[in-house]
Amino acid sequence: MVFLCWARPSPEQQKSCINKSGTFNYDTKYKGATAKPVSCIKDDRELSKDGYLVNHARVLVGSGLETYEKGKAALQNWRHFGLNWVFVDPKTPIQSGVKFCVCLKEFLPWVMMPLQVVYVKENTRAKTKKAVASFGFVSGTLQGHLLVSTLFFRVPILNIKTKE
Repeated sequence: MVFLCWARPSPEQQKSCINKSGTFNYDTKYKGATAKPVSCIKDDRELSKDGYLVNHARVLVGSGLETYEKGKAALQNWRHFGLNWVFVDPKTPIQSGVKFCVCLKEFLPWVMMPLQVVYVKENTRAKTKKAVASFGFVSGTLQGHLLVSTLFFRVPILNIKTKE
């Protein structure tokens, strides 16, 4: 099943897509696989045997607590999908179990891609010398999505000092 619209999808059309999407479109044994460290995921032979590719990319967008807070707010408001040709309803809460649509413009029709937030992970306490505070979430594709994958979006800040 593919979800198409001729015009920018309305909230009602997105809700209809989500209601029809059902469950994850991949084997549940992979649910939460991205919770492991990247090195473990890249070495997981079962993932590659089943045809999954690991794409781990990072981009430095700045430094400091202010940049981290801005990045976190941008993720929480779906700004990483805030383009003319792709969007997520910015009112969608980032909470485990919440279903949402990524709407994107393909030539003439708009395509609605249903996903579900698998988990949200926030670490605000330094635990090691190479301490990381981070905010991120993982979403998994649902029935009706054109891809089979999990997507992990994260904003970290390295070596922050927290006040007790």
